Formats: sequence, C-alpha cells, structure tokens
Amino acid sequence: QGMFSYLRERFSSHLRERSRRRARLVSKDGRCNIEFGNVEQSRFVFLIDIWTTILDLRWRYKMTIFISAFLGSWFLFGLLWYVVAYIHKDLPEFNPSINHTPCVENINGLTSAFLFSLETQVTIGYGFRCVTEQCATAIFLLIFQSILGVIINSFMCGAILAKISRSKNRAKTITFSKNAVISKRGGKLCLLIRVANLRKSLLIGSHIYGKLLKTTITPEGETIILDQVNIEFVVDAGNENLFFISPLTIYHIIDSNSPFFHMAAETLLQQDFELVVFLDGTVEATSATCQVRTSYIPEEVLWGYRFAPIVSKTKEGKYRVDFQNFSKTVAVDTPHCAFCLYNEKEAKAKEKKGYDNPGFVLSEVSETSDTKM
Repeated sequence: QGMFSYLRERFSSHLRERSRRRARLVSKDGRCNIEFGNVEQSRFVFLIDIWTTILDLRWRYKMTIFISAFLGSWFLFGLLWYVVAYIHKDLPEFNPSINHTPCVENINGLTSAFLFSLETQVTIGYGFRCVTEQCATAIFLLIFQSILGVIINSFMCGAILAKISRSKNRAKTITFSKNAVISKRGGKLCLLIRVANLRKSLLIGSHIYGKLLKTTITPEGETIILDQVNIEFVVDAGNENLFFISPLTIYHIIDSNSPFFHMAAETLLQQDFELVVFLDGTVEATSATCQVRTSYIPEEVLWGYRFAPIVSKTKEGKYRVDFQNFSKTVAVDTPHCAFCLYNEKEAKAKEKKGYDNPGFVLSEVSETSDTKM
C-alpha cells in the first residue's frame, strides 16, 4: 500500500511537471513554444518574402532545397537540350549525314544532354561537347541557362552563408544561470539572475530587460492570458551599455511597484507566472544585432539564496572565472516577504523618532511654602 501511494504521488508530480513544461512559452534556450491556427492569409504570403522564409528553414529542409534546385535545373535544361537536338535531328537514330552540323556537338541521348547541361551551368567546360553557330535556339538557350545558373548560385550560396553567419548563433555563447534567486542586496530585497559571455569578444550596447507573463483578470471581467508586465533589471552601473567582459549578476528590486511585492517564500510555488529575460546587443565582430532569451518559472526561483562567487585573482595577476560555480547557490538569511522587510524598516525608523501626543496637556503645579509641624 505504501509503495503504491509513493508511485502514485511520483506519477502525479511528474504529470504536473510535464503540464507546467508544456505551458512554458519560452524554453531555457530561448525558443518560443507557440503555434498559429486558423490563419486567414494564404501560405503564399511566405513566398513573397522568400529570403526570410529560406533563412528560417531548418538545415535539413534548406539542404534539400539546395540540392533540388541544382539537380532540378540541370535535369530541366538537359531535357531542353535533348529537345533541341531531337528537333534538329542531331541524334544518332536519325542517321545524320557526314556533312550535317549539329546544334551541340556529341549529344547522343538524354544522358549526354544532362552532362552538357551540368557542364554549362557550373562552367566546367571539358571541351568535348560544345554549341555550334548552326542554331540560334541553342545559342539563346545557352545564354539563358548561364544567366539562370548565376542567379541560382548566388541565391543558394548567399542563403547558406547568411544562415551560418546569423547573429542567433552568437547568442548561443551567452548563458544564463539555471535558477533565479531572491535575497537581500544593498538592504533591499532583490531578484537576481546571473548571465555570462563565453567569448572574449564583447557585445556592444548591451541592454537587458524582462517581461513577466501571467494570466490576469481586468476589472471588467476580461481574462487576459499571457499578460505582459515590464520587469526592470539593473546592475550596479545601470542596465544599458554593459561591460560584458565577465559574468554579471543582474537584479530586479522588489519594491511596492514590483509584481513580486505581494509574493512570499511560502506562496511562491503556488504562483502561476513565467519570467522571460531578454539581452539585446550588437556583435563586435559583425556589427549584427542579436537577442538572447531565457525564462524562469516559479520552481526555478529560489527564495533565500544568493549566487556563489566565481571570479578570483591568480598569483600572476590575472582574473579567473570558475564556471563550475556559475549556477551554484548558497542559502542566506532572507525575509520571507518584501512587505515584511519594508514594515520592519519602517518600525525601526519609527523607533528612532519621537511622537507627539496631541491629547497630552502640561499643567503647572504651584508648591506651597507653608509646612505644618
């Protein structure tokens, strides 16, 4: 019976964890978990912006299009060259005379026509097969295939180069801590996140901010799913133009304007929210802008912890970053809610001040000098 209860509890907790993961909008690596349904516009609109469509494709689809574009064009023009040779009666089955001048030398069938199409489009030029001045149609087809081949080469090679050099690949070398923590910093209760740049090249003009996603109900009774609330993150030098040479700990001050103000350590896991953190910057090497995203759900926010230090100085005078402790946390004394912390501060401040009692009246008492013996 005990084993059955334990397995049932583990199974239900696993289902809850899966449902929570399924409801996550942004994954830890920044991918968005969303799909569009009943879109009125046709998929033809994606072909209008074909360049962006090709860039957004996965590599397996892109390589399929790449190979299909070349093989398809080679075979199509191979058929056209075969048709030209057939109409001009250059093929061996027509038994051309010795004085017959073909449109294309040494095309004997569909295979040789395909090989000539391949040699023409990729400008191999073996010299065995060539166009003669006998047919204007063949000359026009040669010019047209050469121009179209340059266009296909430029587009497909450019698409592959652009996808390789996309700034989102640079974003993979920016990492966030696995958990967010809540603890005191500078006498204030703060939510802290650690972020690191794994490359020595900097991100220029870096800016970091956050969005809290939750379901809210307006005073009119409207339910808004994925309602977005701005979360301001700062470091000691501000939240713009970060000097991103070493890991930074960014923090959000939990004050009366913060959506975390009315949360407590005991009720945090009962909340239903997702904190999405964004880091925007310009890649120093390519001057391309990039954005890094990650998210935190209530189970990934640790109340009463701080991050372990990871930067040290060696004997040689170099600064060393130990990424083994990057997401490591240490328990610290922390108020169990922001409201209690500020109430405690108010109470201490009032203790240092005096208070006037408006109902207190000072009355003078005259002492008599007569004393009876």
